[in-house]
Amino acid sequence: MAGNSFGQLFKITTFGESHGAMIGVVIDGCPSNLKIDEKFIQSELDRRKPGQSKITTQRKEDDVFEIVSGVFENKTTGTPLTIIIRNSDQKPQDYKHLADKFRPSHADFTYSEKYGNRDYRGGGRSSARETAARVAAGAIAKLLLKKQGIQFNAWVSQVGTVKMKDSEKIFSNKEIESNIVRCPEKATAEKMIKLIEKTRKEGDTLGGVITTVITNCPVGLGEPVFDKLHADLGKAMLSINAVKGFEFGSGFEGTKMKGSEHNDSFSLTPNPSPKERGMRTLTNHSGGIQGGISNGMEIRFNVAFKPVATIMQDQQSIDKKGNKVIVEGKGRHDPCVVPRAVPIVEAMAALVIADHFLRNKIYK
Repeated sequence: MAGNSFGQLFKITTFGESHGAMIGVVIDGCPSNLKIDEKFIQSELDRRKPGQSKITTQRKEDDVFEIVSGVFENKTTGTPLTIIIRNSDQKPQDYKHLADKFRPSHADFTYSEKYGNRDYRGGGRSSARETAARVAAGAIAKLLLKKQGIQFNAWVSQVGTVKMKDSEKIFSNKEIESNIVRCPEKATAEKMIKLIEKTRKEGDTLGGVITTVITNCPVGLGEPVFDKLHADLGKAMLSINAVKGFEFGSGFEGTKMKGSEHNDSFSLTPNPSPKERGMRTLTNHSGGIQGGISNGMEIRFNVAFKPVATIMQDQQSIDKKGNKVIVEGKGRHDPCVVPRAVPIVEAMAALVIADHFLRNKIYK
């Protein structure tokens, strides 16, 4: 199987399956002498782990990580950094009824046709369990970028038809983490939680939108023509399980505007810091990226997630022999994935920015 690696200079390769012994990631290209904050890495994994609230899957995984290479005396050595996370709450027997059946809107059929073999235990490699490895790697990327003052803030701005009233602000992590749905608007969060609970009782699922803002990103990240910064962010987001859409800046709403309304005029910033040239734009329809290169403004984008494909209802499908079958609604699954996907989106964004940050150094 190809396609398990991401990035060029800051490159990760993930491994493992949902109900195998472990999952993990190898990070190649992380600079040496980066101080490792294990509490921070664990806190990032805790934001993603299953069973954390009443609106998430009840699979119980502590997601305790182990760094098995690339770190000495609490600092990176510059050699490949390997992190493993052992699976502790495995229940492969829960999936035996799916061994020969193809679940609707899952990877069962395509994996079986492509490889002639598939791990039916929770989807194996195609399971969102793999994203824990991405979050661990993203935490390392965040530690690297924190030294540059670059910050990542993502939140749930929509669940089903329930939308935030104001998602144009930049919210703090404290505001985002103030409730189990990770929506910084208290009243809207309560509506989202009620909708998720109601949908779960019906044996159904919901989709949603995560809004992300990257602040203090320097000017110059991005490699035109094919490695534009927003193109790499788009690929990163679309590689996440259940993601169906990506838009940055004005996105689809920008199609309704005229050029005179959409153009971001430049202005001088009073009293710029030594690192700044004092240039900024009066508006940010570009989402912090112009010509595929970061312009120093906030990078803003939205990621759309489909409803979780596993529902607690019986569905018609076919088996390997082409016979009509009924797929029973069983197992432990999220009724809405977006609350747990917030740290995944942040992690993938951090991996992209870290990679381009290192690539940009060749021009300095």
